[in-house]
Amino acid sequence: MPLAITPITIRQANEYVRTNHRHHGPVAGAKFALAVSDESGVRGVALVGRPVARHYDDGLTLEVNRCCTDGVKNGCSMLYGAAWRAARAMGYRRLITYTLVTESGTSLRSSGWKLLALRNDGWHSYVPFRPRVDIPSLGPTGLCAG
Repeated sequence: MPLAITPITIRQANEYVRTNHRHHGPVAGAKFALAVSDESGVRGVALVGRPVARHYDDGLTLEVNRCCTDGVKNGCSMLYGAAWRAARAMGYRRLITYTLVTESGTSLRSSGWKLLALRNDGWHSYVPFRPRVDIPSLGPTGLCAG
């Protein structure tokens, strides 16, 4: 069986992220989750929810808060593409995500996403009165939209 998009609960997807994501844990909440699977089972998941940045939370925008695979070829591209199709089918007009500059972004570009912004500063510059713990090894991020 080739790779296919399959349904998964938010709880199951969060558990997959908990055990497989390189630098993030599960999300606090999500609108929906998707999986990419083959004959061996789930090979990756995407969790889609409200945008973390409140100025993007306009009721018409969702965010891919986590995309995590076991490295299966084309898994991330399939998940990003399916997430955008699902969000559009639900009436949303924009789907965004953030990626590290150290990540190639090939899966995003191959599924039709565009780079919107590149940030080199840390979280402290956004909300100086609410300090966050920066992880310097993660570096800058890019904002992409489907």
